[in-house]
Amino acid sequence: AWDEDHLKLGGGNLQGAADLMEALEFRRTKTRLLNTVLFGAHKVQKDLFDNVVASSPSDLVIEDELEASVLNVKTRPHHYSQISDEASLDKLIAVIKAKKSFCFDTETTSLKARQAELVAITLSVEPGSAYLIHYVQGNSFSEMALEKLRPLMESLEIEKIGQNLKYDSLVLKNYGITIAGPVFDTMLAHYVINPDRKHNMDAMALAHLNYHTISIAELIGKKGKNQLSMRDVPIEKLIDYACEDADITLELKEYLEPFLDRYEVRKVLEKVEQPLIEVLTKMEHWGIQIDKEHLAQYSKELETEMARIEKEIYVMAGEEFNINSPRQLGLIIYDKLSLAKGKKTKTGQYSTREEELEKLAGKHDLPAYVLRYRKLGKLKSTYVDALPNLVYDVTNRIHSTFSQAVTATGRLSSQDPNMQNIPIRTLEGREIRKAFIPEKGFTLLAADYSQVELRIMASLSHDPGMMEAFQEEQDIHRATASKVFGVPFDEVDGDMRSKAKMVNFGIIYGISAFGLAQRLGIRRSEAAGIIDAYFSKYPKVKEYMDSSIDEARSKGYATTIMGRRRYLPDINSANNTLKSFAERNAINTPVQGSAADLIKLAMIDIHKEMGSRNMNSRMLLQVHDELVFEAAIEELEDLKVLVKDKMENAYPFNVPMAVEVGTGSNWLEAH
Repeated sequence: AWDEDHLKLGGGNLQGAADLMEALEFRRTKTRLLNTVLFGAHKVQKDLFDNVVASSPSDLVIEDELEASVLNVKTRPHHYSQISDEASLDKLIAVIKAKKSFCFDTETTSLKARQAELVAITLSVEPGSAYLIHYVQGNSFSEMALEKLRPLMESLEIEKIGQNLKYDSLVLKNYGITIAGPVFDTMLAHYVINPDRKHNMDAMALAHLNYHTISIAELIGKKGKNQLSMRDVPIEKLIDYACEDADITLELKEYLEPFLDRYEVRKVLEKVEQPLIEVLTKMEHWGIQIDKEHLAQYSKELETEMARIEKEIYVMAGEEFNINSPRQLGLIIYDKLSLAKGKKTKTGQYSTREEELEKLAGKHDLPAYVLRYRKLGKLKSTYVDALPNLVYDVTNRIHSTFSQAVTATGRLSSQDPNMQNIPIRTLEGREIRKAFIPEKGFTLLAADYSQVELRIMASLSHDPGMMEAFQEEQDIHRATASKVFGVPFDEVDGDMRSKAKMVNFGIIYGISAFGLAQRLGIRRSEAAGIIDAYFSKYPKVKEYMDSSIDEARSKGYATTIMGRRRYLPDINSANNTLKSFAERNAINTPVQGSAADLIKLAMIDIHKEMGSRNMNSRMLLQVHDELVFEAAIEELEDLKVLVKDKMENAYPFNVPMAVEVGTGSNWLEAH
């Protein structure tokens, strides 16, 4: 029935609207529409020293501004101050000991933690208040304050809260302080809750607390020669910026913690990611030595080889041109040599991307030579010439940064240098590995999981045929070839084994008949027949893959052995390309993500055991499925046994894990 009252505007369901906008990530619209003010309180708020923080929410409200609900340091009630006397410091320490928990942050002179000098430490025990201790090396109060904070940092009873605690741990390690005991890292908590979002404090504060933090550019200026050092910032500005970091991090901890249980990811945070902070801190602190002379010599060799290739390219082209110019290269390939009808970019010039050149490499030598030239040039600039520039002159070692909160699968990534991208199978990559060497009195030890993802697939799928092959220590690729091609194990030839190997690894990534045909250079119908035969011999693998997709379609995410989640929003997409990609991730994530969990658990176990034995050997690198150690000569045999045992038994799978251990005077020799 008609009712004009139904057309009248009412108050609406503000909470429902807020929830919907948060789910859709319309956060700016939500704050403008609802104009809510967070952190308002009608009671008088005081800090530890009885300073009034705010008396009413009216202190926060800005009537005529659209951004009134997005708070900042000027509109949110707070008390930030500097502690510069022993009595105040003792009072704060007493409160921390009573609460058995505190949040802290460091301000330093560099983003490179191993080289950073401490400028300030800020501490927060309750939201809305934080305290800065200015550090000046040699200053009596600064040195005394650092020593008084040491027992808190090294306490096995008191919880340390921070954002990217590994960085702060590395900085304090420069001053002989080791972070120990329980920790809570807001960056890692956010990472395990939703790995695909941004995990920096500024983004989290805006998204979850409706708070706009002071930008570093406001404090020291943008990058360039005019940028200030943190040491040059006036103390009154430093107090607000530094204290805000600790204060907001504490607020984020309180916000994020309930989600750990709601999304069942507390286990992966507390058993994997947070214990790994201590391991990575030690790894990055030690760094690794490189052979500069070897790299200098190899750089000359690459230069000579590139010059030779350059001349060959000019002969094939019939003229000299700038090989590094896509425009000039495109004209040679598509107009002068007419190798194909070239694709053009938005700017109207021919595309000379790698995949385009690879298609043409079989038709003419010039594209193949250009690919080789580019490959050597990238290797030379990215590693051979760059590595010596990354050596820290104080330690004469490279200190790569290993990041936990980057990849969606849980794998570690690294930078300065990116260890994961050093080629393994090529001659050039092997020459780079030669440059990583131990210091005197040590040797390098490398321990590598063998076929770890296939073993995990066998364990997760419970396929009897695949499990049997690993339990009986058979060559899995030969065993697969025997089953798929229907020949006795001893009669499998090299071609059969190669095809089986491609299928074994391809299945993990949800390879299609089309994809397998391309990789093996065979007809699609033949590839489809191989895949069908594979699934007929390993039926539980097919069942596992189908159930992984069904489970992800139902839940919206895939999980690893430790409960790490990867959300797959496109798993039910109407777009077949997006859906297929999500389905492949539903199959691969439990396998690849579990491999990431496994090696992290092994690193934690090895670190603990090496510490309990007071070993002088050091864990230095983690690259793919490999760990690299600098082994003290007298500990070498014990370390071999320890590492192999901990890596193979870090998690109770249904099939044995296998680890190959090698040693040598450089990384290549040890691998």
